[in-house]
Amino acid sequence: MAALPVHFRAQTREKQLLDGEVLRLMSRYVCIPDPQLKGIVTRLYCRQGYYLQMHPDGTLDGTKDDSSNSTLFNLIPVGLRVVAIQGVKTGLYIAMNGEGYLYTSELFTLECKFKESVFENYYVIYSSMIYRQQESGRAWFLGLNKEGQVMKGNRVKKTKPAAHFLPKPLEVAMYREPSLHDVGETVPKPRVTPSKSTSASAIMNGGKPVAKSKTS
Repeated sequence: MAALPVHFRAQTREKQLLDGEVLRLMSRYVCIPDPQLKGIVTRLYCRQGYYLQMHPDGTLDGTKDDSSNSTLFNLIPVGLRVVAIQGVKTGLYIAMNGEGYLYTSELFTLECKFKESVFENYYVIYSSMIYRQQESGRAWFLGLNKEGQVMKGNRVKKTKPAAHFLPKPLEVAMYREPSLHDVGETVPKPRVTPSKSTSASAIMNGGKPVAKSKTS
């Protein structure tokens, strides 16, 4: 069989490269959908006088500094009046475990879902979507005490300032829906076993320590 002319071989090679690039681009856009969820970048001001903040190591507490980048959070809608709270700088999600302790998670799980409810005077309260008091059915809430430390969810009452947050939106943003993972995937063995003599949460997640939890 006669060999193909040089110019024809060059055109064929060019077409193959072009087709390959098109396929790569198509696969990229098929695997990564466009952002569909409209959320906000915001600061969360607690009625106790602190802004909720997430440190680079994942620690949660409050600060009076209203200009710190550690106080910036993505509020991502993941259901009807349900949000995920993600640190802008760390990319970690705030979560609450079955004992009421707050921790930070690299993966988005059911423990990262919080019901968002508007309380009086436009304050907002955030409660765990999956955990509550077994007997009374009372919800467990995100909260800061008078010293600006995070509290156990089962110690926070929705009528108290500890649970009241005022979102201060900075911008509207579009987000992709977080990929839901099983809770068990994100809970490694704790470094310290909780005891009656300690008030700190021993729950660790992805190497991210959690701030001490105190009552108000």
